[in-house]
Amino acid sequence: MAPLLKSNVISFMPEVMPCKSRMWPLTYPRFERDETCIESMHGHKIPDPYRPLEVPKARATQEFIASQVELTKSVLSTCDTKEKLRERITAVYDYPKSSCPYRRGNKCFYSHNSGLQAQSVLYMQDSLDGEAEVLLDPNTWSEDGTKSLEIMKFSSNAEYLAYGQSSSGSDWITIKVIHVADKITLDDTLSWVKFSSLAWTHDNRGFFYNRYPKPTMNEIEDEGTETDSNLFQELRYHFLGTDQSQDILCWRDSEHAQWFSRAEITDDGQYLVLSIEESCDPVNRLYYCNLSTLPQGLEGLRQNKEHLPMIKLIDNFDAQYELVANEGSLFTFLTNKDAPKNKLTRVSLDDPSSWKDVVPESESDVLTSADLVNRQQLVLCYMSDVKHLLQLNDLQSGHLLQKLPLEIGSICEISSRPEDADFFYSFTSFLTPGIIYRCDLSSGTPDLSVLKETKIANWDRSLFEIRQEFATSKDETRVPMFVVAKKGLVRNGDHPAVLYGYGGFNVSLMPYFSVSRLVLVQHYGAVVATANTRGGGEYGEKWHKAGALANKQNCFDDFIACGEHLIKEGYTQNKKLCIEGGSNGGLLVAVCINQRPDLFGCALAHVGVMDMLRFQKFTIDYGCADIAEEFDWLIKYSPLHNVKRPWENGTKSIQYPATMLFTADHDDRVVPSHSLKLLAYELCTSLDNSQQTNPIIGRIETKAGHGSGRPTMKIIDEMVDAYSFFAKMTDSAWIE
Repeated sequence: MAPLLKSNVISFMPEVMPCKSRMWPLTYPRFERDETCIESMHGHKIPDPYRPLEVPKARATQEFIASQVELTKSVLSTCDTKEKLRERITAVYDYPKSSCPYRRGNKCFYSHNSGLQAQSVLYMQDSLDGEAEVLLDPNTWSEDGTKSLEIMKFSSNAEYLAYGQSSSGSDWITIKVIHVADKITLDDTLSWVKFSSLAWTHDNRGFFYNRYPKPTMNEIEDEGTETDSNLFQELRYHFLGTDQSQDILCWRDSEHAQWFSRAEITDDGQYLVLSIEESCDPVNRLYYCNLSTLPQGLEGLRQNKEHLPMIKLIDNFDAQYELVANEGSLFTFLTNKDAPKNKLTRVSLDDPSSWKDVVPESESDVLTSADLVNRQQLVLCYMSDVKHLLQLNDLQSGHLLQKLPLEIGSICEISSRPEDADFFYSFTSFLTPGIIYRCDLSSGTPDLSVLKETKIANWDRSLFEIRQEFATSKDETRVPMFVVAKKGLVRNGDHPAVLYGYGGFNVSLMPYFSVSRLVLVQHYGAVVATANTRGGGEYGEKWHKAGALANKQNCFDDFIACGEHLIKEGYTQNKKLCIEGGSNGGLLVAVCINQRPDLFGCALAHVGVMDMLRFQKFTIDYGCADIAEEFDWLIKYSPLHNVKRPWENGTKSIQYPATMLFTADHDDRVVPSHSLKLLAYELCTSLDNSQQTNPIIGRIETKAGHGSGRPTMKIIDEMVDAYSFFAKMTDSAWIE
């Protein structure tokens, strides 16, 4: 494969030499290959010898997992700084974390974690200054903290709260309802709920939610461990006090199995707005129903066994529309329709063919959110070169009213209601754990005050410095990246480095506070960089599409360019450069070690998508390998199908970097077989005369899923294992 570096840079980069630890090379667990498992796809014969690993409960799979667990333990036991790292990360992580307050009915609510609690606790107050009392404490739901609060929605008068419980990190949730005043949990229990919205009708008698048909696998022992793909999501309405079997089926598309929906009730309670999606792309159809026109209300639908009469406002997947506000039949949406950086547009349901732009697309900045406050003002959040900006605009005219002061960093959350004259927002950055601001508009002029600022004991932010730099990708595209390092760092090329990336699904990697990475900087002298590659949303929809589907290779080229940049600029060298990513970022890491094994000394791939030819058979997809054109995209980079032994390509001294693959037994979004099959493949099979001495191991978590809802100590355990492995593989010494 032709090198991606310019010729004058190649000579600067030493080849990666094998790790010289006394315990390498390893003897890896073997899994019996099924040589008969060959699939014909578009004229290609695709061997899949480790397909039996797709059956999680099979004895052979369980034995392979157990062997991997023991192997990984043996490697991690050699990481001599592991306990120091655990002690320091735990100490620094032990700081209070709070959400913005939000008003519902006549009360205020917020989530809070005192520091090391397994799960955050939901509190309520009579006012911002009132005494806080616990409404929901997920820490009481399980002894090990593996039951979590995933979604919740108050009724309009805050008399009831519907909330979703998840077990072991699964995407499946069970919906419960609590009576807020006396904190009594009702008998209502809704099962087989996944990727759901919650929307209460304003009569407070019930709510809309989303569920799937019960999976058809024989004897489902543990939700989240099945590998069935979930199809034909339904929108249902639940009346309080009734059994789930009586819930009204309001919407279901019997012709499109992968469509799913998100329901929202307008602030005036009159309309149900239904957003229909088919993938993670930022496009949706938009349907609505005027609930006030139902002759017998929703009760009549149940009696007559009718679906909700939905009216189609947008009936194609060519753009994204998010509801911002409505005044009767006049609706305002945030959209990327003919606006890759987003805009605000308005339409009357009485004249649905006539749309008028309210806030036009910015030439340079991406509009990321819009919230209505004080009846007639919009809080607009923009992203400019991967940093947030905040301003107030007039709802009717769209005109700018005032820009609000903001440091370089990210807005994590904005909390507002149309009827309130104030709103709240939380701010973070690489060096700021969190500040919650209140902005009061009652006087006509924004009055900003700090409601709560997070402080961390025995931590000095002045030790660090942040830079935003730009790497040059293969096609000359400038790729932004943030670099966190010790202040006054000498760029002698001798520092360990972690390069983190994601690059997909329109997700933007904004500046955020990370305890573990600051500990790496302080105690290993590491450089930590975050790459904003194409495929993300940092520069709008064009940036996203430039790294998606047929253009996915751009994402990998961008990430490789960021690694080259760190070396060229003297931050690090090949054998000390570690790449890291999760989910789509795990795919990114796996592809890059296939394409450029010489560039990296270590790789950490969390819950990655590794088998691109069968991904669509389990969960969401990146394109479908059953379609010839899309197969051609996927086969070129699918990690499982591009495993190569670097030393067999003519460069004897190059091998795969030391690699750790992370997965979890309840990950039903990227099922564990992705990582298990890659571990079993030629990547780490004990071969005769193999030159692969750098370890390639798998960390397989139990009672955990794709990442959401993971208890604090499991989060810390994973940080410690990942970064002690990184330190060992890059020969990084502990600095007190």
